[in-house]
Amino acid sequence: MFAEFLQYLFSGLTSGAIYALAGLGFAIIYNASNVINFAQGEFIMIGGMTAASLVAAGTPLWLAVALALVVAMLVGIALERLAIEPARDSDVVTIVIITIGASIFLRGAAQVIWDKEFHSLPAFSGETPIALSGATLMPQSLWVIGSSALAIAALWWFFNRTLFGKAMLATSHNRLAAQLVGIGVKRVLLASFALSALLGAVAGVVVTPITFTSYESGIMLGLKGFSAAVLGGLGSGLGAIVGGLIVGLVEALASGYLSSAYKDAIAFIIILFVLFFMPSGLFGRRGTDRV
Repeated sequence: MFAEFLQYLFSGLTSGAIYALAGLGFAIIYNASNVINFAQGEFIMIGGMTAASLVAAGTPLWLAVALALVVAMLVGIALERLAIEPARDSDVVTIVIITIGASIFLRGAAQVIWDKEFHSLPAFSGETPIALSGATLMPQSLWVIGSSALAIAALWWFFNRTLFGKAMLATSHNRLAAQLVGIGVKRVLLASFALSALLGAVAGVVVTPITFTSYESGIMLGLKGFSAAVLGGLGSGLGAIVGGLIVGLVEALASGYLSSAYKDAIAFIIILFVLFFMPSGLFGRRGTDRV
């Protein structure tokens, strides 16, 4: 019984780490622009598909991963420059619709550039399972969890120890005040899309050896990342991490003890629960209006 629970725990932590990275991508862009970027899942897809196609073409795995991260960041920058920046004076709903359109466009482009088949990457350090108290843990799961932890630590250092990172934080707290003290808000928004795309690509690259990837693999991962961001509180980095882990664990336990048919429904149930009972999420700031 304990071994079974431990197995579900390992699975939940692996999935939760991916959802946490996706949720962080949502949080970063939301903080910079108050926009929910529904193309976040496509950054995950682009990272996985680019790395898989490069490895299939004979590129060394480490180089394919590095190039995949760069390609995803360039796509993020292009999205901000070509779609978001021209509509910067539009209302939030319009920009959200633009990101949905961008998501559809990127999926269509992926079909043209690649195909509709599933692709995979070799495991980074073998496929021999690790036995722990009757449960098994795949080495790639450790790569997923470790890469997510490293990305989170790097983000903490960037936002708290670098001047530009602090400028991004200042912009997220008060955009007008940041402009008044000379912070380039446009550069902050551009950097937020690049950083969000990088996080998505990291998630896509490390999870592809486990789940495979295709042109539409980012849809569900993006929605579950959004669920994590909503649960933790939109705009909260810590909330996105905690929310991602909770979504992953609840999903794994529900699949194991109830039915795997409920796996993809868990994220939507969580979104509905949060919207009805705790709209600010676990760590979100409660909005107040001064009259």
